[in-house]
Amino acid sequence: MRKNSLRLHEKIANSRRDFTHKMTSTLINENQVIGIESLKVKNMVKNRKLAKHLHDANFGEIARQLEYKADWYGRKLSAISQWFPSSKMCSECGALYAGQWSLAIRTWTCACGAVHDRDHNAAINIHKEGLRLAA
Repeated sequence: MRKNSLRLHEKIANSRRDFTHKMTSTLINENQVIGIESLKVKNMVKNRKLAKHLHDANFGEIARQLEYKADWYGRKLSAISQWFPSSKMCSECGALYAGQWSLAIRTWTCACGAVHDRDHNAAINIHKEGLRLAA
């Protein structure tokens, strides 16, 4: 029983490692500049409900692989500060969300009239900031 369990865990680990290498290689090959948010995973895993999922996502390994592959292939990797207001800054006009901010807010409307999905808006802002830092 134990031998099968170990084999299964090894297979899962190998599959995860293979996927991470393939994904990071694709990202590096298709882009000249990649912007990533420098997250403190150690602080994020203090949330018991999310800890297992955050460890499974393998953020640290993805960032490490992107860094060495960017150096290897001559690409730029821009690390955006964790304090950059990517979610609450309007990607259209640059204004910051005026109200109280929390993780429960998934969509919001800016004063300029733009309606933002939190994650999509953050991705646009991280992309713009990554390009700005790389220039």
